[in-house]
Amino acid sequence: MAERLIGIIGGSGLYQMEGLEDVREEAVRTPFGEPSDTYILGRLQGRPVAFLARHGRGHRLMPSELNFRANIYGFKVLGAEWILSASAVGSMREEVRPLDILIPDQFFDRTNGRASTFFGRGLIAHVSVADPTCPVLGDVLYRVGQRVGARMHRGGTYVCIEGPQFSTRAESRIYRGWGVDVIGMTNLQEAKLAREAEICYATMALVTDYDVWHDTEEDVNVESVVRILLKNVETAKVIIRAAVAEIPEPRTCFCAHALRDAIITARDAIPAAVKRDLEPIVGKYLVE
Repeated sequence: MAERLIGIIGGSGLYQMEGLEDVREEAVRTPFGEPSDTYILGRLQGRPVAFLARHGRGHRLMPSELNFRANIYGFKVLGAEWILSASAVGSMREEVRPLDILIPDQFFDRTNGRASTFFGRGLIAHVSVADPTCPVLGDVLYRVGQRVGARMHRGGTYVCIEGPQFSTRAESRIYRGWGVDVIGMTNLQEAKLAREAEICYATMALVTDYDVWHDTEEDVNVESVVRILLKNVETAKVIIRAAVAEIPEPRTCFCAHALRDAIITARDAIPAAVKRDLEPIVGKYLVE
């Protein structure tokens, strides 16, 4: 049986993964344009992985410029069945402190028209994202994080804003009143697209600040965020290295067959070009 690939998406501050063996780079062409960077392939803890810097090496892309579809499509083409993600967030709860790591299981979208589906152009599918992250993968990250001594939180809502600006004080207080747990700018589209691609997805939300709702803490700014983030990133790398070895096979979660009953377009009505473009994602369901 062929070895199954594990994808890793590194967010702000996490631009490379130390410890990779048999390293090579691969550029992936997609019908949706260019991914954020080339994929770094290799072996980590003896298992095949592909690493992608979400914002490109050197942090060249802001959240609104990310080509989420190309990034996830590229992982699918490379054969990824899981994606471990890490990203910087602000905390909306007193007890979720800077340097903590939260594994969200819900998202709330406050972005402005970002592409978050592979479908359209004559091929329609409606996948369930009631539970938008993989529970199995989330449990692995949480368990490993606890074991290495990180302050971990399992479950919670990540509100995804457009950025690149941080929130106004009024926005921050409203989001907190809604009961969300952390605030970030990137993960929601990744989770939705990974589900459409039938890739298990879970993210580590690396808490760097209290946004601007907190009366006694310094307001969020790049200098303070980066200072905390660099510490968090080192912890995230330790967790990822250990988690890779503990991801169970074969997959038994619902992520693996999310598209099975989701395609509603009549097979003979699907345009040939769209069928060709999405073959890595839908091909097994369109066999005549």
